[in-house]
This record gives sequence, C-alpha cells and structure tokens, in this order.
Amino acid sequence: MELFSIASGSSGNCICVGDDNTHVMIDAGISGKRIEEGMNTYGYTTSDMEGLLVTHEHVDHISGLGVIARRYGLPIYGTAGTIEAIKNCNSVGKIDPGLFCEIKAGVNFKIGSLDIHPMHISHDAADPVAYIVSSGKKKIGVITDLGYFDENIILHSMGLDAMLIEANHDVHMLEVGPYPYNLKQRILGEQGHLSNDTCARFLNEVLHDDTKHVLLGHLSNENNYPELAYETVRVGITMGDCPYNGGDFPIEVAPRKEVSHLITV
Repeated sequence: MELFSIASGSSGNCICVGDDNTHVMIDAGISGKRIEEGMNTYGYTTSDMEGLLVTHEHVDHISGLGVIARRYGLPIYGTAGTIEAIKNCNSVGKIDPGLFCEIKAGVNFKIGSLDIHPMHISHDAADPVAYIVSSGKKKIGVITDLGYFDENIILHSMGLDAMLIEANHDVHMLEVGPYPYNLKQRILGEQGHLSNDTCARFLNEVLHDDTKHVLLGHLSNENNYPELAYETVRVGITMGDCPYNGGDFPIEVAPRKEVSHLITV
C-alpha cells in the first residue's frame, strides 16, 4: 500500500491512498489543477482514482470537490450529514446527485481491492469521519480534524502500518496568538483539533513494532511550525508511556502546499 499527501493544512487538504489495484482520494480541499499536478508527481492522474472519500464539509476539505466531480465523475463517499451539507454549499456548485454514495460511521465498505472503515470523530461538522484503509494485511489511517480521541478511535487505529495523524497546533502558540477568543476555544475544545501534545499521546497508544511511518498533518499556519510539531511529537513518544523512543519510527510533517514523500508499506 501507499500514501501521499498533496496538501495538508487549514488552507486545504487532499490525500491519496491505495494499493497495486485501487487508489482513492481523501478530501479535495484544493483546486483541481493542484490535485492533478500532485497526482502526476507519482505517475497518477485524478481519473485513476476509484472514489473520493470526504471526511467532512468544511471548505478546506471540499473546495475542489465540485470541479473534480463534474470533470471526472468520481463517486463521492460521505456520511448522510456530510452529503447534505455539501449539497447546501453554494461554493461547490452543482454536483450530479447520482455521484453521492452514502456511508455510515462504523460500517465498513469496499472500493475495488480496498476495505474502508469510516470512524466517527468529534469535530464541529455535520457528521465527520476519519478513514482506515486496508488491503490484505496492510492498513493505513488518515485521521485529522478531531477534538479528542477515544477508545473507539484507538481500537480501530491499532495495527496501522502507516498513518497521517493531526498535529494541528502548539497550545501555547494558540493561547498567546492573534486568534479571537471564541476561535481559540473552538480549536482547543472537544470539537476542535488535536494539538502536538495530544497527537503524541495518541501515538503512545497505537504505535507498535511494525509501524512503518508517521506523517503529521493538518498543521496550523498561525499556531504551529513543522519543526515544533516534529520535535514535540518525537519527545512526547520518548517520554511517554509506550516502550518506544521518538527515533524508532520515521516521522515526517506533511507540507501544507506541497506533495509529501511517497510512503509505501
């Protein structure tokens, strides 16, 4: 299996996951042109995708959705709440209703050779999910935009070979930064985003001997730095309750506006 990020951050998100037979796009929060250029980096095109999985309806995850749907006719997978919210989003434009495929959090489904588990997450959206994508014995997670993690998320994230996990903000930077009070409270709340420290605590719960790669994603441009996210998570693993050190696994930060390295497991 393989994973790469075309964009990851508060200004736009688009991820590609697949195996030798099937690839899917997770979110389309950037322009169709940037998505196509990102796909081309590793020899793919948008039309190679067998489906588009939407995590939730916020603009940084769906801004390119309408263009992609109209141009390529890709099936769009999302929960009922997410689909309804997309249909009510004027900026996306008109999408053929026949392209929408309703899924339910906690109920597995297949696209080609991929088995997909949508996990309910806590975020201030209609009905958001994260995705665990499996092929044979390999398993990759794309887990962002959640205010906290619980036992269900830990359970379904056990045994991941690779993951893109949110490390959105440094708490101190957010607290003293320029955001208005209400926005700070939203980000810090249970329907907000994972901090660097909380990301490290999550990894302490799910890392295992066969973890191949950790990609830190959805970093805030105003309240984080790639170097800070990396070092906080690395130290948090080393000092945490798990038996590993931060240097035991490859950890990278997904660029906000560039394509990440190709991760294969």
